[in-house]
Amino acid sequence: MKKSHILILAVIAAAIGILMTTSADVSQYVSFKEARELAAEGKTTKVHVVGRLPRSGQQIMGLEYNPTLDPNYFAFTLVDTNRVAQRVVYFNPKPQDFDKSEQVVITGAMRNDVFVADKILLKCPSKYVEKDIQGATASVN
Repeated sequence: MKKSHILILAVIAAAIGILMTTSADVSQYVSFKEARELAAEGKTTKVHVVGRLPRSGQQIMGLEYNPTLDPNYFAFTLVDTNRVAQRVVYFNPKPQDFDKSEQVVITGAMRNDVFVADKILLKCPSKYVEKDIQGATASVN
């Protein structure tokens, strides 16, 4: 076999290895209902759930975090896109600016009746108000 053939085979093998390792981290976006169904089937695959935090005025309802008691226990209620509320537990400190978040994406899996999150991605509201944007933009005539 020529050296070029061996090199091409090595490159193909490396590409296949990279694809196999990155495909193991791929997870799907589901609702809490689908996450429960996956857990009931015995599947422990990680999933993404998108939701909003239930609020009463400016206060987030169902928030549980006491850093003096246990800084690595943070629990909250999340309402998914199908308006299903679910208790979420995150075994890490509360993310900064969580209270200001508009939308939350969590990654994890259902365990019993609780969604255990491994990662939390916050979607914060825009810094700008619509009327401020209109007044600050240049007009084209």
